[in-house]
Amino acid sequence: MEAMKKVLGSVLLVLLVFWIGTNPGPAADVARGIGDGVAEIFTNIGTFFVDLSRG
Repeated sequence: MEAMKKVLGSVLLVLLVFWIGTNPGPAADVARGIGDGVAEIFTNIGTFFVDLSRG
């Protein structure tokens, strides 16, 4: 089972690198979208704690 996970992970990594190499524009858009989503999550968590501290 562990060997299968390693092989699957390697295959997915190779496919990801291939996709980035053949489609850099769309890959950058996806990465930017993921980054924006993560940044928004942390901003909302910060807003929650600020509002919580104000009572």
